[in-house]
Amino acid sequence: MSKKKVLEYEPKTAWEVYSSKKDRKAMDAMAKDYVKFLSECKTERLVMDYVRKRVDKAGFKDDLKASLAYRFNRNKTCFLARKGKRPLSEGFRLVGAHADCPRLDLKQRPLYEDTDICLAKTHYYGGIRKYQWLTIPLALHGTVIKKSGEEVTVCIGEDPKDPVFTITDLLPHLAASEMGKKVSDAFEAEKLNLFFGHSPVSKDKKDDDGPKEPVKRMVLELLNKRYGIDESDFFSAEMQAVPAGPARFVGLDEATIGGYGQDDRSSVFCALEALLAEEEPEYAQIVLFWDKEEIGSEGSTGAKSYFFEYCMEELAEAWEPGARLSLIFMNGSVLSADVSAAMDPDHKDVYEPLNAARIGYGPCFNKFTGHRGKVGANDAHPDYIGWLRRIFDDAGIPWHMAELGKVDVGGGGTVAKFLAVYGMDVIDVGVPVLSMHSPFELSSKADIYACTLAFREFLKR
Repeated sequence: MSKKKVLEYEPKTAWEVYSSKKDRKAMDAMAKDYVKFLSECKTERLVMDYVRKRVDKAGFKDDLKASLAYRFNRNKTCFLARKGKRPLSEGFRLVGAHADCPRLDLKQRPLYEDTDICLAKTHYYGGIRKYQWLTIPLALHGTVIKKSGEEVTVCIGEDPKDPVFTITDLLPHLAASEMGKKVSDAFEAEKLNLFFGHSPVSKDKKDDDGPKEPVKRMVLELLNKRYGIDESDFFSAEMQAVPAGPARFVGLDEATIGGYGQDDRSSVFCALEALLAEEEPEYAQIVLFWDKEEIGSEGSTGAKSYFFEYCMEELAEAWEPGARLSLIFMNGSVLSADVSAAMDPDHKDVYEPLNAARIGYGPCFNKFTGHRGKVGANDAHPDYIGWLRRIFDDAGIPWHMAELGKVDVGGGGTVAKFLAVYGMDVIDVGVPVLSMHSPFELSSKADIYACTLAFREFLKR
């Protein structure tokens, strides 16, 4: 009897595919590691510190002549490479993600005193909904470079014994005028000021008047005592306010992970785990983690910089002298690893259900991003997608395809188009995320597991 043809497409959930005790045990173990990673890596510098420890332990060297090689750029971007069985000119498998996330940066002159409160002025980084950052506990992470060249690392608010920071909000009793405004007008960026302190410094007996701003002075004295810095050191500092506290499991079944920075540190985690697991690839493996994607991939540590090209040039010279860089690039296959917006049951009106990402269905592929008519998109070619379909279907990995919201409603960008300029095949792929760009994003542990296995399959093929 002939097998009935299946004409309709019905996606399978990752929970169905990974239903065995063995898979569930591995999924739970990975989820715990992922929660720990999110909790520890609140800034791109901390992500790079984590990556460096892992690759050093795995035998990678800071030498692009080595068969296991890495190169870091200002501790914000990194290039990882493993030599394959085939020559570099025959192609490579690249997974690229970004390690920066939306946050609040302190201004260069942040501290001031008003109504006996010391506040710190901020400038938001990346796309945020400002009201989401009010009245929540915030931690301060940063790097200060003093005039002497000494580097000072700041971390306040993560240890349970530490104080935290916050941004105040207007009580509903006095917010009638504010509540009548559009959200974009009601929450002003210049009012996203961190509550830094309230107690004044003790007056010097010889100086009855005391300092002009005694609460600010108290804050500066505490910072100086703890870190040896003064107010002018903020000029050469990078200070970030991020949600305080660890990532957590969400829901009674603990199947969902909640935490800050899953866009796009979920991709960093999955890509690094995949690279370290696939030790004998056919083609060269390259994994790239960038900075600055949330502000357009600009700067010397963003995907628009030539850092990737410089690394590849040096790698080619060491691994295959005489090979043309253009040929190497043209034979490359790339996954632009970035999250997708999962359909929210409370906001289904902005999604198109047939082409929306769903949590629990494995990694989500986006053929294109961009906005209004695919402007600014990479728009992957069908022959490349067909090849990827075969890889993942043969390996039994659940995956689905989506786009970011309804036409003319959604839109966004990734690093894909900055890699496509070299002639490589590129497509966006990552885990679906709820509450994306908020201080507490949600992802499914089944998707994290499936995405890691998908990256492994890609890197070894």
